[in-house]
Amino acid sequence: MSRRRIDAVGVLVPAHDEEDLVGPCVRSVLAALAVAGRPAAVCVLADRCTDATVRRARAAVSGAALPAVVHEDRSGGTIGALRNRAAEAALARLDADPERTWLLSTDADGTVDPGWVRAHLDPAAAGADAVAGGVALDLPGRPAPPGEPPLPDHPVYGANLGLRAGPFLSVGGFPDIACGEDHGIVARLRAAGYRVAHGAPGTVCTSARTTGRARDGLADLLGSPVRADQRVGA
Repeated sequence: MSRRRIDAVGVLVPAHDEEDLVGPCVRSVLAALAVAGRPAAVCVLADRCTDATVRRARAAVSGAALPAVVHEDRSGGTIGALRNRAAEAALARLDADPERTWLLSTDADGTVDPGWVRAHLDPAAAGADAVAGGVALDLPGRPAPPGEPPLPDHPVYGANLGLRAGPFLSVGGFPDIACGEDHGIVARLRAAGYRVAHGAPGTVCTSARTTGRARDGLADLLGSPVRADQRVGA
């Protein structure tokens, strides 16, 4: 069997005070995994939440037909460290060959389409070590965020990022930084000679709010008078 084939999928969902959105997010992830038909595990990492995020996330995974865990994290670590801990938890539950395991990163303030997982598995089977996917805003017509460049220079979003677990582990995972961890892991993979493909466009619908949970995230970009195309890019 080719090492390119993906036999298992882990999904990473960091969440900070997302009580209104985490339930729909998790349910959409579970639905997309069901369509893909692969062994899978989900880890929701609740970062210092002060609202009902944990309770609602646990309600969403209750009765799931696959390993799904909600971790409460009080460490105050960076988003890079949080995504790494979520990856560690998902991989531990899968116990699969890292070269045939796909890690999918998304955010708790959005939902994924039913075809999201499958849209990553196709380029993975063709040899990609990572897939940087686009996002759509939860506005009428589901537009892309302003300033996105056309192919092949799509931006990188932690909300729609796929990673082969072997290369991910070999480069040390996400950088332990407060923002830009998605760009950081892609840069690490490229520097190590791994193949990063662009795909799964628009399969994640993310919040268009302008007051977000992460500094310098998409919400800051949308609320900034600075031109978006000066701040979004691979």
